[in-house]
Amino acid sequence: MSVILKPHRILKTGQTENRFYLADCLDVFKQLEPHSVDVIVTSPPYNIGIQYSRYQDALSASEYLAWTGTWIAAATRVLRPDGSLFLNVGTRPSDPWTALDVVQATRAHLKLQNIIHWIKSIVVDRSSTGAAAGLTRDLAVGHYKPINSDRFLNDCHEFVFHLTPNGSTSLDRLALGVPYQDQSNVARWRSASGGVRCRGNTWFIPYETIQYRDRDRPHPATFPTRLPEQCLRLHGLDRVQVAMDPFTGLGSTAVACSRLGVSFIGRMWTRFTSTRRSSASRRPVDREWRRRPSGLGGLERREGRERQNGQERPDRHERFSRPPLPPSCLSSLTSSWTTPWAAA
Repeated sequence: MSVILKPHRILKTGQTENRFYLADCLDVFKQLEPHSVDVIVTSPPYNIGIQYSRYQDALSASEYLAWTGTWIAAATRVLRPDGSLFLNVGTRPSDPWTALDVVQATRAHLKLQNIIHWIKSIVVDRSSTGAAAGLTRDLAVGHYKPINSDRFLNDCHEFVFHLTPNGSTSLDRLALGVPYQDQSNVARWRSASGGVRCRGNTWFIPYETIQYRDRDRPHPATFPTRLPEQCLRLHGLDRVQVAMDPFTGLGSTAVACSRLGVSFIGRMWTRFTSTRRSSASRRPVDREWRRRPSGLGGLERREGRERQNGQERPDRHERFSRPPLPPSCLSSLTSSWTTPWAAA
């Protein structure tokens, strides 16, 4: 006999409803009606050894890909025929096949319609931009995880695979349009009459600068809110009523949905009542949301690294377990999402 799974928390803002489940994502999918979700934006565990609270992120390759196929099949059932699934997958330099293996596992269920490259850090050579850019030197922007290796390059990008049921989902390409550098193109091409062109499949979206990882981004694997926001806009906001993230994490997709007026379905592993606390910040925190003392002191921080006495070392706080959305973040769904948690 099937068990009805009730949302752990429901938040309503205007005409939108945000449902958060405390369960396995496969159980959540079972509760949803077929073809009831317009867009899924998510980033599952990468199977690269990140330490979450309950999920084992070090399965064998066959187990991980079998699990991927299982949840993708469940997601396909609830996705509308003209829906979109934006699947963010990263890798590590020593195992660059991970993302490609994952998207291969989706082939039995969905069509790969677009490949988007999420650029987290980039260097722009002054000589390549021309005089109009006004650069006086080469420009390096964004955040990355430095790699101390004579074999591998710093990894400054991740994949976002755009998957659809039939490979024919229409997109609002100009929703993310960028102005033409040469305005004479507007006169030459009728499709350029709006003065903007398609952004293309390379999206530069850097992480926001933070001071302390455990306080400002207390999750080992996050993406900026702007990433799901651009995915939703690209699909076409006039066709998005319900969006979902089956691996909610800190809630970046939930934040994007709140900003755009879209109903959201999310799922977490851990209850909101947590005993962890953070002593890196002396600001008041929810009594239900606390972390262990971090002992960070005054370390200079980079994304994924610490620097002390001029020496870089791997970030100890990458080992943090996966936390849920804290109550302060959930309550801000009814306001403007300006809490530090929303930045992740």
